[in-house]
Amino acid sequence: MQEKINKLNSKIQEAELGGGLARIESQHKKGKLTARERIHFLLDENSFEEIGMLVTHRSTDFGMENEKYLGDGVVTGYGTINGRLTYVFSQDFTVFGGSLSETHAEKICKIMDMALKNGAPIIGLNDSGGARIQEGVVSLGGYADIFYRNVQASGVIPQLSAIMGPCAGGAVYSPAITDFILMVEKSSYMFVTGPNVVKTVTHEEVTSEELGGAQTHATKSGVTHFACANEIEAIQHLKSLLSYMPQNCEEQAPNLAYEISDESRPELDNILPENTTQPYDIREVIEHLIDKDSFLEVHQGYAENIVVGFARLAGRSLGIVANQPAYLAGVLDNHASVKAARFVRFCDAFNIPLLVLEDVPGFLPGTDQEWNGIISNGAKLLYAFSEATVPRITVITRKAYGGAYDVMNSKHIGADMNYAWPSAEIAVMGAKGAAEIIFKKEIKEAENPQEKWLEKEKLYSDIFANPYRAAERGFVDEVIRPAQTREKLIKAFKMLENKVVNSPRKKHGNIPL
Repeated sequence: MQEKINKLNSKIQEAELGGGLARIESQHKKGKLTARERIHFLLDENSFEEIGMLVTHRSTDFGMENEKYLGDGVVTGYGTINGRLTYVFSQDFTVFGGSLSETHAEKICKIMDMALKNGAPIIGLNDSGGARIQEGVVSLGGYADIFYRNVQASGVIPQLSAIMGPCAGGAVYSPAITDFILMVEKSSYMFVTGPNVVKTVTHEEVTSEELGGAQTHATKSGVTHFACANEIEAIQHLKSLLSYMPQNCEEQAPNLAYEISDESRPELDNILPENTTQPYDIREVIEHLIDKDSFLEVHQGYAENIVVGFARLAGRSLGIVANQPAYLAGVLDNHASVKAARFVRFCDAFNIPLLVLEDVPGFLPGTDQEWNGIISNGAKLLYAFSEATVPRITVITRKAYGGAYDVMNSKHIGADMNYAWPSAEIAVMGAKGAAEIIFKKEIKEAENPQEKWLEKEKLYSDIFANPYRAAERGFVDEVIRPAQTREKLIKAFKMLENKVVNSPRKKHGNIPL
């Protein structure tokens, strides 16, 4: 028996070495961790249970039968993160450059199936050169098997992707379907076609970093939600993200212990500038409303006119969507609408209540916006809020103009509670433009048109540029002092915790994609 045990131990040691010491050293020289090291830092100590350690590929073409590695380039299994069950696969670049083979894909699919059956999150640590070209179509089929499972698991269990190295060609579509993508600066990249193909087809000269690096996708395309300085930071972000989420769509996010005390925040009474056209940072408002240091911003460098992220309020997990007056005056545009819509849909899928902070002067005008689909993109955000059945609360801090008022979680599209600060201005448009349209003839015929314009602007402002008309109609449930906001939100979300919505029976809606 001892001889057989020794043989097993020898195979385990072989598997743990992946592509060998030389390739592990090469990985480290690039500033990258190995597949197993990443799992070690991600999961609770001694909690990892590996599945499929002894799997090898089946390919016999191009001499592949003479080069086999136990595990076949991906480490798969399960463990715990802060005591909560989590499934993980980690691609091993030291084995055939982490390329995906038939058996490599089967290992990932097996772990995805287990995650779905057992209702626990799955994390993919991607570091792969793409499809294993020696295997041809079976490796492509393996990608499709993974994509299909990504879609089946979408909205059922959280799916997180960390890009720790190359991720190119068909490989990019699995992370793209998952809920959140994290990339590591200077050592990871994503693109459908690489710089060489781009140069051949379009004659553009571009580096891998420029084409699909972490900063490119964090600021230009919005493909990645987090750009991390190094792999350890990315792993910490993965842990933080999971702490705000439930295990699956049937559960609630974990609540932290919290003792209610004096929840007033007097500093909020003076946080807005006296001049209503002057910008301010909505993050300062957020920080005063939520539990201390609990805000985890998502997509921070992309579509900065809207701020989205997770936070805690009296220990409860919360999703926040907030217009950002400090960037483009907080207008809604194509990118901001899509960014917010996707975040809203994630929160709704996983029972995370939504807080909306509104200060929006409208949708961004211009040919660029119209030609790039602001109608359908704005409708995505409208659709996402309208279909969301989680508790939804809106606080209007200042401007709420035009169609953007409707879209930003108004009472009319199903918000549960709508608060307004005394500084709120709820109207079809700003008083200046409205006066010019309504009183155009009077202003034109006046002895002093400028004086008449200012007079009519004040008239319109007195009537509409306040929260009271909306409150009279019940579109705003309460006009509150800013200092009261946190206390009101805690009570309202507590009141809404057992909310139930019976939606019409249907297969699914048709969001304007």
